[in-house]
Amino acid sequence: ASQMDLLHSNGVLIIQHLQRDYRAYQDFLNFMSHVGDPRNIFSIYFPLWFQLNQVVGTKMIWVAVIGDWFNLIFKWILFGHRPYWWVQETMIYPNQSSPCLEQFPITCETGPGSPSGHAMGSSCVWYVMVTAALSYTVRWKDKSAVTLHRLTWSFLWSIFWIIQIIVCISRVFIATHFPHQVILGVFAGILVAEAFEHTPAIQTASLRMYIKTNLFLFAFALGFYLVLKLLDIDLLWSVPKAKKWCANPDWINIDTTPFAGLVRNLGALFGLGLGINSEMFIMSCKGKNSCKLSFRILCIAASLAMLQLYNFVKIPTHTEYLFYILSFCKSAAMPLTVVALVPYCVHSLMRTTEKKLN
Repeated sequence: ASQMDLLHSNGVLIIQHLQRDYRAYQDFLNFMSHVGDPRNIFSIYFPLWFQLNQVVGTKMIWVAVIGDWFNLIFKWILFGHRPYWWVQETMIYPNQSSPCLEQFPITCETGPGSPSGHAMGSSCVWYVMVTAALSYTVRWKDKSAVTLHRLTWSFLWSIFWIIQIIVCISRVFIATHFPHQVILGVFAGILVAEAFEHTPAIQTASLRMYIKTNLFLFAFALGFYLVLKLLDIDLLWSVPKAKKWCANPDWINIDTTPFAGLVRNLGALFGLGLGINSEMFIMSCKGKNSCKLSFRILCIAASLAMLQLYNFVKIPTHTEYLFYILSFCKSAAMPLTVVALVPYCVHSLMRTTEKKLN
């Protein structure tokens, strides 16, 4: 057996151990797997942070999009198997006695498995949030404040690692990743987030810059796919395996295919660029109301409510190209709502109320 087969078989033993000994925590681990879902960045973390600190919110989208793009490229290069299909196809087990791994409704991801997108997305966005929170405390100068900063530093990084470990365990528990894939995902996410700590240019990027970045990311990914296809290497090799070995066909979702993630991310980046460079954003988020706590709280509440409504919009999946186009539009609408539409409506409402009071 190859070194990779041995790594996989050891991973299968860990999955079996988790599924046997942590059965009582099944619902919690499934929930934590949802917590690590990169889509939560756009619908929960971003609307919260953007209204509190636009610099952090902007960085969060860039980190999430570029991180997920690198995740896609790494997955295409590394050809990582997922446990739920690997155990069915490997020849490493004697007499065809492959281990039994339990599957769940969120197990049947269709893309390659390495590195883990959930672990990478979770680590990069939580890294941004922790470093942003600590940047406030680092300014404290007196002695007691320095001690408080150290305690805050220890507490926040402890929370960071606890969340990453539980997200990783949850992904291994549901048999959608091997342990080495989630570990690789966590450290890749941290590297991407750290790189954006030193990239201030994203804060002043024009709409043209957003469009150029989108076109480059799309062209590179599509070009990479087509070149390898010409070399007779199918980068969508994992989709038939997922369909073949998933315990329930209803658990297969087009939303987990490699191109679905790419289109979703490009839509989000385009929507952010459109929002930040719009007149509505300049009027509302750069005006006098933007400093008011009531304005920010109203924007957060309205944004979160609006984005939950978007979750009820189900995109038809019968035509793949139509799905990708509509997915792009829906993803673009989410940051555009948070950055421009909601603040503009709240700003107009507050201004009308002030005029009535005067």
